[in-house]
Amino acid sequence: MPGGRRRRWGFRRIVSLILLLLVALLAAIWLYLEFSINRVNALPDYEGRPAAAEGTNWLIVGSDSRAGLTPEQAKRLRSGDETGTSGRRTDTILVAHLPDNGTKPTLVSFPRDSDVEVPGYGVTKINSAFSYGGPKLMARTVEQATGLRIDHYAEVGFGGFAQIVDAIGGVEMKIPEKMTDTITGMTIPKGKQELNGAQALGFVRMRHSTATPRSDLDRVVNQRKFIGALAGELSSPSTFLNPFHVVPLLGAAPESLTIDKGDHLHNVIGLGWAMRGISSGGTVTTTVPVTDGSATTWDPTKSDQLFNALKNDTPVPKSVIEN
Repeated sequence: MPGGRRRRWGFRRIVSLILLLLVALLAAIWLYLEFSINRVNALPDYEGRPAAAEGTNWLIVGSDSRAGLTPEQAKRLRSGDETGTSGRRTDTILVAHLPDNGTKPTLVSFPRDSDVEVPGYGVTKINSAFSYGGPKLMARTVEQATGLRIDHYAEVGFGGFAQIVDAIGGVEMKIPEKMTDTITGMTIPKGKQELNGAQALGFVRMRHSTATPRSDLDRVVNQRKFIGALAGELSSPSTFLNPFHVVPLLGAAPESLTIDKGDHLHNVIGLGWAMRGISSGGTVTTTVPVTDGSATTWDPTKSDQLFNALKNDTPVPKSVIEN
């Protein structure tokens, strides 16, 4: 009996020690990410800024900056070089609305060629705001154009995006039709497959292809599909319980992601968790309604209905959903 009690006590101590070590490891990982992620002052107050309304709004930007890429990386990602681009712009502009009630989250794409008022620069392409004034002007432009107050900011660059995808071993996608970019030469075959970082970047950027006849309007749909698939992979136990994925991801994430100085890791996790619903229909996805295929002019009535629904945490009318 005395020996049995000692063995049980020893087992309990071992289990308690393992649990303690796991908690300490998780805490260390959390603190590492919290203090390692890049931050920028993207959301300062200014006169005339929209008032806070219902729910929470994220501005998500995919920067097309080539800065920091080696020539080998630029070649692999088929991004072109830094000198071949006119300033720092955005291939991806999205607003994610996370409601305070039972309404579904909404992910809205903004065609990069939309003509809007960019403060200080007049009416011009929305993505040029990033080139003129970085995250601050980009956020202010979106706020003024939509009437939505942006509460959080996230930015991912070319290289960082590919690193995250490669870190988790790729992202599974079903490609309905072979895609060949006539500009970069990138080809993605038809069928269900794991896209690596370079392929994923090609997929979300591709608009010069027979598989994307609507150009940017097709591209933004593909971007939302991929975000849903990526969020699903990141939240999967097969990712965060696999050290061969977690360790590279911990190395890639801090350099890949830039958030507002007021944002924290739990905000980012909340965003990712909400975006898991894209593939299952648990998240509403749409493009800002436009008047024609050039995607330069927003439909004034439908876009107002969309933005008003987000302000008030009410369901987005089906008549304004553009997919």
